[in-house]
Amino acid sequence: MADRPCAGKIVRIAGAVILPNLGGIYNGYLTRKHIQNWYAHLNFPSFRPPNWLFAPVWTSLYAGMGYGSYLVWRDGGGFSGEAARLPLIAYGTQLALNWAWSPIFFGQHNIKGGLIEIVALTATAGVCGVLFYRVNKVAGLLFVPYLAWLGFATALNYAMWKLNPQKEGATLEEVEDDKPSSSSHNKAT
Repeated sequence: MADRPCAGKIVRIAGAVILPNLGGIYNGYLTRKHIQNWYAHLNFPSFRPPNWLFAPVWTSLYAGMGYGSYLVWRDGGGFSGEAARLPLIAYGTQLALNWAWSPIFFGQHNIKGGLIEIVALTATAGVCGVLFYRVNKVAGLLFVPYLAWLGFATALNYAMWKLNPQKEGATLEEVEDDKPSSSSHNKAT
């Protein structure tokens, strides 16, 4: 029986870490469907990282925020705990916004919509990080790399919106027809 509380704790931590990654797995699938037929044909800023970098970064960020949510749940009295209630609502809200970005940007080919969405996401994640910090400092600090990445991703989304004004919701044929023959911008590999 002594092992039971430890096993329960491990299951709760694993569940908290896995949950945000479930949306990430689905969004990774959605993104891959649109890399070659749309995204690769856009104009990119010089600071765009290689495509392979996104999966490990997001997996790490999702794991960190998930563990942070566990810490807030634990230290704030669970889902019914007064200290945990608002931070966990903010967490669920920012997670839903996080999961919504890929369907908007990649699924709808909506660069501007993605930009509007990621600004709302970054603000909500910032509020969530502050609320987490009030319950558990480590949980709040786990949002620092996430917020840094969201800041970078917002800048990237903005630059892509400025570099591709005619590509909103465009088909592959429309993107290829509008692309200059010699561009000074990086091309996706």
